[in-house]
Amino acid sequence: METNETEDIDKKLPKLPLIDTFDHLDIHQATEESSLLPWDKFSHWIHCICIVTFDLEVGQALELIYPRHVTLSDTERANICYLAFPDSNSGCMGDTSYHFRIRQCLKSRSSDSLSFLRTYNKHAAVSLQVERGTYYGYVYFRQRKDKSIRRGYFQKSVVVLSMLPFINLFTKVVNIIAPEFFENGEPGLEAACHDIDQWPAPIAGEELSLPVMGTVIQARIPGCNDKLTGIYPSPRPNSPVENLVTCILPSIHETNTYSIYQPVLAHLQLLWELVLCSEPLAVMASSPSCSAQAVQALVGLIWPLKYNTDYRPFFTIHDSEFKEYTTRTQAPPPVILGVTNPFFAKTLQHWPHIVRLGDTLDTKKVKVKKAGILKTLDSKPGVYTTYKPYLSKDKSLLKKLEQVPGLQGESSNRPIEVQNLMLKRFFVELTHTFMVPLERYVAGLMPLLRNINPHKGTPMLGSFNTEDFIQTLDSSIMATGIKGDWAGLYRRFCQSANFQGWYNQKRLEANGRLQQLHVQALCDMDWLEWANGKQEVEVVDLLLRMNDKLLMLSDTQAAGSEASYKEVLEQHMKNIISTLPEDLCSVLSTFKPP
Repeated sequence: METNETEDIDKKLPKLPLIDTFDHLDIHQATEESSLLPWDKFSHWIHCICIVTFDLEVGQALELIYPRHVTLSDTERANICYLAFPDSNSGCMGDTSYHFRIRQCLKSRSSDSLSFLRTYNKHAAVSLQVERGTYYGYVYFRQRKDKSIRRGYFQKSVVVLSMLPFINLFTKVVNIIAPEFFENGEPGLEAACHDIDQWPAPIAGEELSLPVMGTVIQARIPGCNDKLTGIYPSPRPNSPVENLVTCILPSIHETNTYSIYQPVLAHLQLLWELVLCSEPLAVMASSPSCSAQAVQALVGLIWPLKYNTDYRPFFTIHDSEFKEYTTRTQAPPPVILGVTNPFFAKTLQHWPHIVRLGDTLDTKKVKVKKAGILKTLDSKPGVYTTYKPYLSKDKSLLKKLEQVPGLQGESSNRPIEVQNLMLKRFFVELTHTFMVPLERYVAGLMPLLRNINPHKGTPMLGSFNTEDFIQTLDSSIMATGIKGDWAGLYRRFCQSANFQGWYNQKRLEANGRLQQLHVQALCDMDWLEWANGKQEVEVVDLLLRMNDKLLMLSDTQAAGSEASYKEVLEQHMKNIISTLPEDLCSVLSTFKPP
């Protein structure tokens, strides 16, 4: 019955028309604009900026995409339109900011942009690396009463679309751009995009000064070589620039977990386990802003481990993945959904884990409730799950957060920023403690250096065996003071998408390092002496293996030391070929990668 109701609602959803005010532009004019404004630097940061309006006849409609040469697929355009407006029940009057996350159409990718972002990924912290196939939308929605409009309301959104997960940075950017657009229209948008097109490339580990519309945003992107404390230095204030306002972002990506989850702090460690093990999790909130911040906070609980499956800070019934994520014909997928529509209280009843946040900040403690009882729209805030945590609750953290420092016998509230920092440090250390045995075990799967032989193939990282790993656990894991079934938690984690993503990355890095060491061994060998007296078939076999290595180095866009290895290998091949008979030399001279 419930499934049929869901299908009926889906059938009633109107097909979304899209209004494009630039479809009638002269093709030559559009081409000319594109040649004058290639937006090369702009595209390193932002894919495009969308203006979404409410049309009385067709609903949400795409009014403008800027820069004009950018294209989006029909599915991307439809998703952006629906996600650009809060659900009608949210009642967001005035200005509202939030963000969403959608799948990206393969055809809309720019090869030049992807090439640059691959370079960025090499230096960025794992959790801030760009994910192929994903866009983040940063929304500034304005709703105001307007009697001049037939519907009685002005409703329009500015959406900054980017592949970069810099939540705080782009929320600040859209909060600067949108009011300017509402005031001055497209010229204001063009001016902002021109400023962004002057930005330096996003480089991890360096402090950046990013001017936009009279404001200089100072930010720092955490790098892969930063210490895994989870606490990164804020950008140092630069000398103020005349006529410009300086805005220092302490973090480009973090949310205030303490403020968002204060009513359920006692259950945050349980939520950490759910996120760690890639469990399906829904967050029900009263507004897209609360929903987005809550989902982002959950993903950040396992920092510096990357959340390796899908998550949607704001999800609606119009989303192209609605049926996929809410069907009852199979188990819910490993995804975190942030929702605001009361309809989801019924649609997601079969989900095993649900967090419901109240309309206002309620500091009263709430209990964990059994999943499946979230049947009414007035259900109380709390965590709904039948999950039994593997680890015991660390009560010392809760005591620290509840302790309010006194001043001469009088109580004074500890700043929320300090509370949040304490909470963050706890979960960073907990995640780090959990991952250390796994890192140690994988390091032990690396072949010994003596096994790297230039006369043989490249050795590879050994296979991961969960039970073998469990046997390596020792008492050091108990040094945290948190008791519980650590082995059980590891077994569950090793079946999760987070483990698979982490291990795939480790295997890629390890095998890349082994390839590099093998290339180095090939370069250090005196092949002319080796070739002396060898049969031609043996020499040709060696040249084939060297050629494969050169192709591999070309595919990985060799740079630095790898580029020098490439030159040495090429020289080795030339020297060896020169010693062979002339007829064979002419054939083997083609052994050079493009």
